[in-house]
Amino acid sequence: MTSRQLLAAATAAVVLSVVMMSSLISTLTAFSPVATATSKVGGSVVVIGTGGLSWSDVSPQRTPTLWSLLRDGATAALSVRSVHSNTCPVEGWLTLSAGERAGDAFGVGSGGSGTADVKAPCRALPAEMSAAMVPHWSQYRAAAGSSVFDASLGLLGDQVAAHGGCVQAVGPGAALGAARASGTVARYQQYDESITPSALAACPLTLVDVGPVRDASDVNPQDEVRPTTSRAQQAAAIDARVAAVLKVAPAGADVILASLADAGATEGLRMIAITGPDFGGGTLESSSTRQPGLVQLTDLTPTILEHLAIPAPPNLGGTPLRFVPAQEISDQSAADRLTTMLDYDQASHKVHSMVEPFFYGWVLLQLGLYLTVSVLWRLGWGAEGQRLQLLKDTGRVAVVAATVPVSTFLANLLPWWRFSVPMLTLVASVALFTAAISALALLGPWRTRLFGPLVVVCTATVTVLAVDVMTGSRLQLSSLMGLQPDIGGRFYGMGNVTFALFATATLMICTFAGDHLLSMEQPRHAAAAVAAIGIGAVILVASPSLGSDLGGPPALLTGVVVLILAILNIRLTWRQALATGAGIGALLVLLGLLDWLRPPDSRSHLGRFVQTVLSGGGWGIIVRKIAQSNALLFANPLSLLIPVVLVLFAYILWRPDRLAAAPLRQSFTRVQLLRSSLIAITVMWVLGAVLNDSGAAIPAVGATLACPLVIAIAVRTLEGQWAAMPVTTRASRHRR
Repeated sequence: MTSRQLLAAATAAVVLSVVMMSSLISTLTAFSPVATATSKVGGSVVVIGTGGLSWSDVSPQRTPTLWSLLRDGATAALSVRSVHSNTCPVEGWLTLSAGERAGDAFGVGSGGSGTADVKAPCRALPAEMSAAMVPHWSQYRAAAGSSVFDASLGLLGDQVAAHGGCVQAVGPGAALGAARASGTVARYQQYDESITPSALAACPLTLVDVGPVRDASDVNPQDEVRPTTSRAQQAAAIDARVAAVLKVAPAGADVILASLADAGATEGLRMIAITGPDFGGGTLESSSTRQPGLVQLTDLTPTILEHLAIPAPPNLGGTPLRFVPAQEISDQSAADRLTTMLDYDQASHKVHSMVEPFFYGWVLLQLGLYLTVSVLWRLGWGAEGQRLQLLKDTGRVAVVAATVPVSTFLANLLPWWRFSVPMLTLVASVALFTAAISALALLGPWRTRLFGPLVVVCTATVTVLAVDVMTGSRLQLSSLMGLQPDIGGRFYGMGNVTFALFATATLMICTFAGDHLLSMEQPRHAAAAVAAIGIGAVILVASPSLGSDLGGPPALLTGVVVLILAILNIRLTWRQALATGAGIGALLVLLGLLDWLRPPDSRSHLGRFVQTVLSGGGWGIIVRKIAQSNALLFANPLSLLIPVVLVLFAYILWRPDRLAAAPLRQSFTRVQLLRSSLIAITVMWVLGAVLNDSGAAIPAVGATLACPLVIAIAVRTLEGQWAAMPVTTRASRHRR
């Protein structure tokens, strides 16, 4: 068998294995047990909408009604992220109306793409209705049309009316949620304290606006409505209104209390609780988040439609909520659920502001150390023993730096957010796991080998991230390099940052294994080993039930193929490149179709994307992904260095004989697969950046792991050459 035939067979085996395993996992997941509510379809629903309320506002003394909902109802933390970084009350009600993220253009131009981190000033809810028409409805429609989310305002009202039902709106916010696409509201009345049972029994669906909570210390100066009382007083007033609505709710109706908006300019998780004959004490879940006790605002519309036995459009962003009963209903179990939801809220809120200072500090510290060592080395600092020790210490520092990314995930094993100085406790948690992994890498029996410590670091990175994805992505959620519930982009699977670390570590492991076998003159075994490792990694990333990533699998698989080609000394022609790209694209399409064939509630990002394409909304998603990547790339001046550094890095790898490649030239000679590995990693980074939304982060994050590893290899290579050089004359000492 020729090398080309071997490559073709290996590539076919990779694709076939990925398809078979993903198909099997998808099939198994389709029949996996899902927590379901014991709901009877066709019952009546009362939705009490407020805003700004979080579970931290709830207590038995100040808000007894809300506490009773926590104790006896199904509860969850609610991500209300809409178009802008903060969600106004108007936007929360419009999102309920559309079943998709909808924003108001008030104070922020045309609404834009909704991807920039815009703090939106909030428009006041319409105080009066005129001729049953919602005021400013044409402006709301225009803002929704200009957003890449392309929300269909009035979807909820139209769906209910199309199936012979009606929506009763009580209060101005409720009018926004109940309006038809034309902006009309058939049944509306103002909210007052003397609300009667008949007002809530006229229609199968009733929306009641009890007013939002606005934080005086956090509202935007341009807001039309500013609070005149404290947050605690507003929460107590909301509690009284909720109690009044619960008292007159129709018998047998399920009542949903949802805080649909933020309390000001700061985003955060809010509260949702459901009570009634179909719900008891327990937790709400959604397949759109796959996190117990954490759901999205866009889940509320399909939940209402499902309860009313009305089919929801298949391209909605959310999925119906599911009820998981508590083991026992008591004050203690309610307190436990409250602690869980507060942990979600506090961790997501506190980590959001720590990401930039932590990583700026970490990266600048590394740059300072490496530049200092470089200057000292070129100036001929110290005696020979001191210079050799400087090399060794630099290599150790590089290994320690490479353990920081995975340690930021492990830090979530400790509740750092519960302490008064969260930044200090978070840094201490990261340092604890960094020290543990570094000690394992640098003190084990493998420490004397060139790749020994690096294999430990990369294996730890891959193992931690793989186990986390398999167990529900708990470590990723609200971590420094993980998923941010406040942003509401992704709640499970493998996000861009996680993929960048996982794929980079995987290709580095492939490098170590392949180079070892190449040094034993076993290229076929090296190619087989790289293919086996790559297959496992691609399966994990691509599986809808695990990584659930759309753009990552083709990027990683391409990197693996590039590395296999280098091992077998096969030059990639443009025809082979096109064939490889077509095969990987076909694989991605097949994975999406397999996921789409599952029940709608079980689909992941892949299946929902296929459904969106079939519904004609695929181009909008592509535009949104491009806009998000551009927003990230131009977020700050340092981000613009990413493409510059990639071009420079590609030039060094393309022309290793040039002066710019001098620091790595000796390492390329010592480790024959290193240059090919860095080329494969660069290809993976570029493809990942192109194929993923906010993909510009992939090269930057991947470099936080790859750069220290490459520095460690370069230093160890130089250290070995230094020790091997004979010292007999003054001239040899000078050369040394």
